[in-house]
Amino acid sequence: MRVVFMGTPDIAATCLKKILADGFEVVGVYTQPDRPKGRGMKMVFSPVKEVALAHDLPVFQPENFRQEETVQQLRDLKPDICAVVAYGRILPQKVLDVPTYGCINIHASILPQYRGSAPYQWAVLDGQKQTGVSAMYLVREMDAGDVIEISKTPIGENETAGELLDRLAVLGADLLSKTLTRFTQGPVSATPQDPEKVSFAPMLEKTMCPIDWAKTAQQVHDHVRGLHPWPVATMQLQGKLFKVHETRVVPGSGQPGQILGLTKTGLVMACGQGAVEIRSLQAEGGKRMAAPDYFRGHPLEL
Repeated sequence: MRVVFMGTPDIAATCLKKILADGFEVVGVYTQPDRPKGRGMKMVFSPVKEVALAHDLPVFQPENFRQEETVQQLRDLKPDICAVVAYGRILPQKVLDVPTYGCINIHASILPQYRGSAPYQWAVLDGQKQTGVSAMYLVREMDAGDVIEISKTPIGENETAGELLDRLAVLGADLLSKTLTRFTQGPVSATPQDPEKVSFAPMLEKTMCPIDWAKTAQQVHDHVRGLHPWPVATMQLQGKLFKVHETRVVPGSGQPGQILGLTKTGLVMACGQGAVEIRSLQAEGGKRMAAPDYFRGHPLEL
């Protein structure tokens, strides 16, 4: 079976590695164009391109599929199926129609929940106890295709979005390989999504960073976990701006935003209900540190 793979970030690279290891015939790889990165603005390959080049696979990096020759290039690969994982491009119908069995996508949520660009982050932000990955057919409407299969996993009480993504990448890779195996026997059936259960996961923004101490301790903790490793929750403390990297829900009460004390493991802050212990933070212009270490050198005004 001839597979064209489309993807860009690390989660997609994990999926590509998996299907290559499992022996699928990948005849071409599509990924976003190289982008400048870092202070030197050096052109950097996507994680998927790195994997593709390491396996001597043809790499295609169109800005879009508006040009007929770009679509024809895909047709010339004669794909039986296109496997899409976090490609970062909306595929027009003329592309979806090219593969014999259509285009399938691995999406990092339990569809129809959390359609959109930040599904696993919003699952954490909303305090969900479970998430997963869904294999679905691609259609023109974002994340609205019929679902082939779902693999679920619990979300740890202190797990960050970044840590969760690492696990979802492996789960998604296994599901993609399993789904492609099913297609070797012919067309695969799928179940339409229930429109009444649809929810959305919009792109994260830096405006979301400031912690609202009026929220419950659990909501503050989920906020910190969901915004890590980007864009990272922030707080103002005694005139300074800090990034907050790690918290725990702990006993305590007081006025929202009140400092309740400094322990051996962190700085305890009152929330609208309960308290959180800030275990790791980063002062503006500084490096990430354990909270007790930072405040040992920068005493609090209690």
